[in-house]
Amino acid sequence: MKQYNKTNFFKHTFCEFKQIENFEFPEDTNYKSKSESMYFYTKEGVYRKSNHWGRVANCRWKLIANEDYKNQQIVIGFAKWADFYSINSTEKIFFITVNFEEKTANIQPKKEETNNLLITLNEAQQKIKQISILLKETKWASYFEDDIDITRYKVITEFINTNKTLQQIKREQK
Repeated sequence: MKQYNKTNFFKHTFCEFKQIENFEFPEDTNYKSKSESMYFYTKEGVYRKSNHWGRVANCRWKLIANEDYKNQQIVIGFAKWADFYSINSTEKIFFITVNFEEKTANIQPKKEETNNLLITLNEAQQKIKQISILLKETKWASYFEDDIDITRYKVITEFINTNKTLQQIKREQK
């Protein structure tokens, strides 16, 4: 597995930064981008102060934010070097988790041995789009006999744990 540091963490990586409340950026900040994001490197990882997260240049950096976070708000996030993963299109190192109560789905990097179906980041992003529709809309479920919540659970669970297409799963559920 590739090791990341201050010289390569910004090259085609996926990472989840955790929002930090009490960190003062030193005057000698290590790097300031054209978009005004600031970076400070430590032996353990990197602090990033920015108002934009998600797609950052050629990277996908998520912010695990506190409850009061609002989009476009300037916040500081921290990530350990070990939390960066290559988004190389051929590496199957991601899986999807779903919170059915909150109706959310997230891409997770494989950190240790897991029984989850591992897929590439591109595959995970495509599945997330489809899952979001399944979680928000109801029209698609009108053809099924079971309660919509039961149907959602069955369809989505199979979708994130197999290589079957969504259409195959829906046909089999009828």
